[in-house]
Amino acid sequence: MAASVAVVGLLGGEPVGKAAGRALEGADLVVGGRHQLDACRPLAARTLAIEGGLGPVLDAVEAEPGRVCVLASGDPGFFGVVRALAERLRPERLEVHPAPSSVALAFARLGLPWDDATVVSAHGRPLAEAAAVAAGAAKVAVLVSPDSPPEALGRALLAQGAAPRRVAVCARLGEPGERVDETDLEGLAAGTWEQRSVVVLVERAAAVAPAPVLAWGRPEAAFASRGGMVTKGEVRAVALGKLALPASGVLWDVGAGSGSVAVEAAALAPGLRVVAVERRADDAGRIRANAERHGVAVEVMEGEVPDALDGLADPDRVFVGGGGLAVLDAVLARLRPGGRVVATFAAVDRAAAGADRLGNLVQVSVHRGVPVGGTTRLQAENPVFVAWGPGADG
Repeated sequence: MAASVAVVGLLGGEPVGKAAGRALEGADLVVGGRHQLDACRPLAARTLAIEGGLGPVLDAVEAEPGRVCVLASGDPGFFGVVRALAERLRPERLEVHPAPSSVALAFARLGLPWDDATVVSAHGRPLAEAAAVAAGAAKVAVLVSPDSPPEALGRALLAQGAAPRRVAVCARLGEPGERVDETDLEGLAAGTWEQRSVVVLVERAAAVAPAPVLAWGRPEAAFASRGGMVTKGEVRAVALGKLALPASGVLWDVGAGSGSVAVEAAALAPGLRVVAVERRADDAGRIRANAERHGVAVEVMEGEVPDALDGLADPDRVFVGGGGLAVLDAVLARLRPGGRVVATFAAVDRAAAGADRLGNLVQVSVHRGVPVGGTTRLQAENPVFVAWGPGADG
């Protein structure tokens, strides 16, 4: 087994920097897509082409006793192969030599900064979800694919009523045949474009920029639900606060029901990948409808836990709204280091058991004002227990 694995990003078919060049030249095994291997020939090392799934390639890399170099396009840590390699081999075994990412090149060609841009990928996720994120962002880059080409993105954005945009389709960046075409949403939808492109969308300047609105704990009536089965707005607000949502990463809403927590998390942290897991097909349909209604991207996975979790990326945050302690144990087994789980319970014995696993517990009791005969009385809602952790909440 090799002590370390070099991961080399290519720009125009060449490594960037002397260290990256040495890593490629000194390798005993070079792994990459066929076009990447062809661009780097002649190679003295043995080669292995990535075709189909990554599983057999990862097996070969892990078993190789010599020096390994894995080739990638651009920055391999940006929606690239570094994630899969780190999960299999551990991050400390990787020596990553990035080239500029396709997104960085796209904004560079347009002469625009992108530290304030949203980036979303249409690879491996429904195009409508990527379009929902793009429609809500003032400046966004969308990584499209053969299954979700630029013109399909344009049609999806028009269907969602996206505001007029400056649009640029950036193809073959850093390679022979590079081109950058500017258009608008209508032109994007009507055209035929290079399938492997970066589509940059920028809102046209408005006379007065609207002030951003940050809101959570929305009323239950804002969500379609089955018989009123939706997390109460006040409980949802506490749960979202305890989740301490990161700007990026993966969040699961397990036993999602109406998906109200998933929808609000996606609105609060647009860069977060949000997955709602729900066993009932009718509830899964309501989650999709609620996400579309609120203009956010939520992926929906139908199935029973734990089997429904098998194909999902490990989470940084999890909300458990249903399923009990067995579900809580299943998500804790998959939680990434430093992650957090928030779970709600109606029964005190299950809440106590949840607190034993997570470390923290609070009871949320809410009384709502109800008009009665010209005055207002307070009507108690059923109390809900919220547990969160792991570990003590300092």
